[in-house]
Amino acid sequence: MRTTLPLDDDVLERARSAAKTRRLPFRRVVNEALRAGLEVVERPAASRPYRTRARKLGLKPGRNLDNVRDLLAQVEGEDYR
Repeated sequence: MRTTLPLDDDVLERARSAAKTRRLPFRRVVNEALRAGLEVVERPAASRPYRTRARKLGLKPGRNLDNVRDLLAQVEGEDYR
């Protein structure tokens, strides 16, 4: 099948050079390169699981989680509501 496809100059030169070096027709080199590239493109990207590391945050001295209302008053001020 014939298709017109504009190639960047650097890609064209690399394909021509590969065809000359391997002594193969330009068309075959381009088709092989496209097949190889499409295998990479179609393969899903490898992903690593997302992980977070727990960090001990603690409270500043003088703060206490036992009474949230007092803690909010200390942090936000008396008008925290």
